Amino acid sequence: MSTLTTYEHPLNERIRTFLRLEHQFGQLDHFMVEDDRRTTRAAIAALLDIIAITARADVKNDIIKELDRHQVTLGRMTNQRGVDPEALEQLLGDMRRALEGIQNIPGPIGHTAREDEFLKGIAQRSSIPGATCSFDLPHFHHWLTQSSEVHQDRLDHWLHDLQPAMEGIRLILMLVRSSGSRRKVLAEGGFFQEALDPQLPAQLLRVALDAEADIFPEISGHKNRFSIRFMNAEPRGRASQHNQDVDFRLTCCAF
Repeated sequence: MSTLTTYEHPLNERIRTFLRLEHQFGQLDHFMVEDDRRTTRAAIAALLDIIAITARADVKNDIIKELDRHQVTLGRMTNQRGVDPEALEQLLGDMRRALEGIQNIPGPIGHTAREDEFLKGIAQRSSIPGATCSFDLPHFHHWLTQSSEVHQDRLDHWLHDLQPAMEGIRLILMLVRSSGSRRKVLAEGGFFQEALDPQLPAQLLRVALDAEADIFPEISGHKNRFSIRFMNAEPRGRASQHNQDVDFRLTCCAF
């Protein structure tokens, strides 16, 4: 069985923001594992992106609204045939805890890190290419030479009011991704389009391709319609349109 590569495309701004935050949380988790100057720098860069995204006042409310909505939807499934009541109750418990954690955050998400003067100094210099060198930010350079315990303690402090958001977004996206059924589709001449049900707004498209195929999808769409154009991954220069038929797997996720 061939390995598949999956591409995702959000169909509303809320899911777009959640996917970006999930990506940066993944970067942060990855680079926090090893305590090396370069990986710690990468972790700080991911953290700065997270606090920039969460600076929008509506991010906290968006997560709360989505968790509330999913809780109501899941609650209606309690007595449905084929539903595992223990698994459902565990999931509902995870959502209640995530919701409570976010509601208990004093102020906006990421406020602790966003108002930290040390991180503010790094963020200001990060907008200039290469401007986080030791001579640009000697305070940052000094901090990077400290022990792993010092780094972890400071990161834990900065992440205190981000962890609940991380858990909430992971739960939301897990439910969204599992809400659709994958189907096999043919893109004739490398192009596919389809209308969406306005009564059941889709939130996310997932396109799975054979990993060995040297093509990728360019996806555009909104709540009513979407289109997928497959492109050749050229080794040099701009990608070109793929004009052959393409078999792929499509999932329209709506929860």
